[in-house]
Amino acid sequence: MREKGARKTVVRHGVHAAVCVMAMLPLSGCQWFDSPRRGGLWVNPDSPAARQAHERERAGKNGDAELIRRIAQQPVAEWLGPAPPRERVRFITESAARTGSTPVLVPYHIPYRDCGRYSAGGAKDGREYRKWIEQITLGIGDRKAIVVLEPDAVAQIVDGCVPARLRTARLAMIRDAVAMFAALPHVRVYVDAGNPGWIKNPARLVKPLREGGIEQADGFALNVANFQPTRVIRAYGRRLSRALDGTHFVIDTSRNGNGPLRPRGAARHGVRTRNSWCNPPGRALGEPPSTHTGDPRVDAYLWIKRPGESDGTCNGGPPAGHWWTAYALDLARNAGHHR
Repeated sequence: MREKGARKTVVRHGVHAAVCVMAMLPLSGCQWFDSPRRGGLWVNPDSPAARQAHERERAGKNGDAELIRRIAQQPVAEWLGPAPPRERVRFITESAARTGSTPVLVPYHIPYRDCGRYSAGGAKDGREYRKWIEQITLGIGDRKAIVVLEPDAVAQIVDGCVPARLRTARLAMIRDAVAMFAALPHVRVYVDAGNPGWIKNPARLVKPLREGGIEQADGFALNVANFQPTRVIRAYGRRLSRALDGTHFVIDTSRNGNGPLRPRGAARHGVRTRNSWCNPPGRALGEPPSTHTGDPRVDAYLWIKRPGESDGTCNGGPPAGHWWTAYALDLARNAGHHR
C-alpha cells in the first residue's frame, strides 16, 4: 500500500506519473476506501444482477430473486471495454462519490486481448490504447477508484500465447497505464497477475510485472475470473509479494467458494479439462468483498469477475460478459456450502 503523501514525478515514455511512497499501517487492507464513515465499496443499484432480481420478483419467483440479491447487494467491479469510457466512468465515480463509496474499475482493452480467444478484442494499437486509458483517467478526475488493470495481459505473456513481437509493446502499454492512474490523487491501481492454476511458479511473473510498472502501482491482483481457493491464493500471493519487495495484492473471491473444478468433477459433468476454467458447473460465490482480510499483504477481497456473467461460449454459456441467470442462481445456491 502506498501513501498519497510524499510524491515524486517520474517520466516514462512521455507519461508523467506521480509515484507515492507509503509507510506500512498496522491494519490490513486499504482503510482509505473501506471505512463505515466513507461508505466502503460502491454497489451499483442498476447492475444486471439487480435488474434480474427485480424481474424475478415481479414474475413471482421470489426464491430466485432472493438468490440473485446475494450478488446484487455486493460491490462488484465495473468492466470497461471498447466503448468510449470517459462519460461512463464519470457517471460511475460521481455516483459512488455521492454515497461516499469507492468503485472498482477494470480496464480491459489491451491490443490482442485474450490472445484472440473467447474475449477477443482490444484497441488496434498502442496509440489508440493510451488515448483510451487517458479517457478513463479524465472520467475519474479527483474522485476515488480502485483500478484492476488488464486481466490476463501479463500472464499471457508468461504462458507464451502473446507472440514475442508484441510482448515489449504490451508491457510498455501496461507501464504507461499504471503511470497515468498513479498520477491521480485518489486512485489505487493493481496490475493483474493471473493465478496459481495457470502460472504455477510465481517467480516467472516477476520480470514482466517489473517491466509493466509494478513499482508505480499499489500492487497486483490475483484470481481474476478464476476459482482458486482463497487460502491457496494468499500463499501464492505472499510468495510473489516477497519477490517484489513486499508489494501488496488483492484477490478476486467472486466465484471461488467451492474452488476450481477438479478433473474427476469435470469428467462427471462431461467438461473437457482444458475448458474447466470456463463456466465450470458446481461453483459458488466466495468471501464477500472486504478490505478487512486479516493479512497485512492482502489489501482486499474483491468481486472483480461479475458473478452471473459468462466466461464465454463454452460449457453451455452465452458470449463472454453476457448475463446468464441459470449460472448466477447456481453460484448463489452453492454459496452456503463453501469453506
